[in-house]
Amino acid sequence: MSKQTGPGHKRLSINDLLRMKQAGEKIAMVTAYDATMARLVDAAGIDVVLVGDSVGMTQLGHASTLPVTLEQMIHHCAAVRRGLDKGTGRAQLVCDMPFGSYQASLDEAVKNAMRLVAEGGAEAVKIEGGHDYAEVIRRIARAGVPVMSHIGLTPQSVHKLGGYVVQGRDQEKAQQLLADAKAVAQAGAYALVLECIPAELSRFITGQLAIPTIGIGAGVHCDGQVLVVNDLLGLDDAFKPKFVKRYGEVGQAIGDAVRAYVADVRGAQFPAEEQSFHGQSLRLLQLVEGDGAEPSVIGAPV
Repeated sequence: MSKQTGPGHKRLSINDLLRMKQAGEKIAMVTAYDATMARLVDAAGIDVVLVGDSVGMTQLGHASTLPVTLEQMIHHCAAVRRGLDKGTGRAQLVCDMPFGSYQASLDEAVKNAMRLVAEGGAEAVKIEGGHDYAEVIRRIARAGVPVMSHIGLTPQSVHKLGGYVVQGRDQEKAQQLLADAKAVAQAGAYALVLECIPAELSRFITGQLAIPTIGIGAGVHCDGQVLVVNDLLGLDDAFKPKFVKRYGEVGQAIGDAVRAYVADVRGAQFPAEEQSFHGQSLRLLQLVEGDGAEPSVIGAPV
């Protein structure tokens, strides 16, 4: 039974996502990193909110996701949890396990996943990697934490992959991705992100798996799609990858709004009368001065 939330809503569970796949209903997933954005995307009907380690690039100014720490992920995940709880609370909350939080040992991986749930309020965690991380997935899932896997272009392995490039274009690599997908599903992953792989391959993998696939740069035949919220809103005009569709130009709107504010401040147009408060404070100060004159200016020349 899914947790009951706001009026007419229930929090989506891993079983709900499985039923969506079985019914051919597409899953809409987006990243968020703070309470305000979480509340907004939840109200707009998003199914899954991912607190991605992309926070390192979109919010913290890093060149990659690699410097992001577990403490930072817990911090942002908890903020998103609060935002969702103030909204409908319908969206499922998934949090990335950052680089170094699950690679060293199985015990550390389980411990860190449990922290993201207990302290961050996540309902599931996401791990990058295929066959090599099957046992990590198995152990975390066995501990009671649902795991979403992520294969294809895995940003935490960007140096190993030789950069941010499309994966699985030749037969050998395509077969490896299929093997990875089957391995993580068998290990207990409840969903799988496919990033930057050929659409034909993602369609084949999706048809081979009982669990939902979520694509990003992987074509339309996945069971769902995910985008970084900054990308779909157009917050960074300099970042326009092929796989992103911009649904707004919020960056431009922010610039226009701030420029208008600056102009109003410099032209003494803000605050106007409707943004100002009035009272008897000046009269009271004049009475204290005793002569009804304007209060003297401290430090003014004699």
